[in-house]
Amino acid sequence: MNQHLYKQFEMTRGLFLRNVSNVPAEIVDIQPEGFNNTIHWHIGHVLTVTEQFLFGFPKKSAYLPEDYVEWFGNGTKPADWKGAVPSVEELVNQLQEQLVRIKDIPEEALDEKLKKPFLGLETFRELANFAVFHETNHLGQLHTIKLLVERTVVKN
Repeated sequence: MNQHLYKQFEMTRGLFLRNVSNVPAEIVDIQPEGFNNTIHWHIGHVLTVTEQFLFGFPKKSAYLPEDYVEWFGNGTKPADWKGAVPSVEELVNQLQEQLVRIKDIPEEALDEKLKKPFLGLETFRELANFAVFHETNHLGQLHTIKLLVERTVVKN
C-alpha cells in the first residue's frame, strides 16, 4: 500500500484504538438517549465497514464471520442484535490484525477502478481514503458517546 495512505490508516487506527482503550468496560454498551448505537457497535462497525471497503467482505474476505454484517453493517443497531456478539476485546484484536492486512494491499491495486462508483468514488484508492475518513467520523462518535455517558449516566 502507498506509504502516505498507510500512514493515515496507521495514525487513525492508532487514535481509534487508544480511545477505545480509555473507555471503561461498564459504559461500552450504554446507548445514550438520542443515539442509535453504542461504543461497542461503533468499534464493530469500523472493523466491518473497513473490511467491506478494502477486502470485499463478506464475499471475498473470510477474516470476519458473516454475522458481523448483521450486527455492525450500515443501518444496524444493538437493539436488534441476536446471538453471541463479539466482545470489545475481540473486536480490538481484529482491528489490530486488519491494520497489518491493510499494509499488505499492493500499491497497484489502489488504482483499480471500482466495478461500480460508490458515493462518487471511482477507484480503490479513493475508497481507501474514504475508509480513513469513515473511521475518523466514528472516532468522533465514540468520543462523544463516552463524554456524554460519563457526564450524565455514570454520575447519576
